Amino acid sequence: MTDGRFAKKERNTNETKIYVEINLDGEGKAEVNTGVPFMDHMLDLFLKHGLFDGKIVADGDTHIDDHHTTEDIGIVLGQVIREALGDKKGIKRYGNAFVPMDDALAQVVIDCSNRPHLEFRVEPELKQKVGTFDTELVHEFLWKFALEARMNVHVIVPYGHNTHHIIEAIFKALARAIDDAVQIDPRVKGVPSTKGLLT
Repeated sequence: MTDGRFAKKERNTNETKIYVEINLDGEGKAEVNTGVPFMDHMLDLFLKHGLFDGKIVADGDTHIDDHHTTEDIGIVLGQVIREALGDKKGIKRYGNAFVPMDDALAQVVIDCSNRPHLEFRVEPELKQKVGTFDTELVHEFLWKFALEARMNVHVIVPYGHNTHHIIEAIFKALARAIDDAVQIDPRVKGVPSTKGLLT
């Protein structure tokens, strides 16, 4: 997995060991094993729907809970995508995706701006858990991802009943919005910013 815009990173702490590699110009080939089954599902569909080739492997203190593993995956995934983007020359910069998942609708809007921010406007109340996964960790993952990817990420869910469907729609929309934002536009000369840089 070396063609295209590719990056990889390993991060080891006393709480987690994380390895992530990604090719932004892939086909959606995914290898995911995090020790957190629900995150395995979300990250697998993130890679597939973003058409990213990627490997995400984690070994964390899940005997305590899933917090550190989920948070640290968000950190490393953000860092790897930022590195894979390089100087961002020629990219569209902005991305937007609406994704329905049965009863739920999610919109994610991205700006590869180098100004990290997460706006999390999820109107329906999420159940506290999906299986054994604490759903509050979705916000934690997204915030750490936005911070480390240096992206402006707006997540909007106006309605939905099933918590699994809502979160799945968010991850699919995140993938498609990022894929939209990082596409090369031949009309763009240099970086799409009046400042002359996005790094």
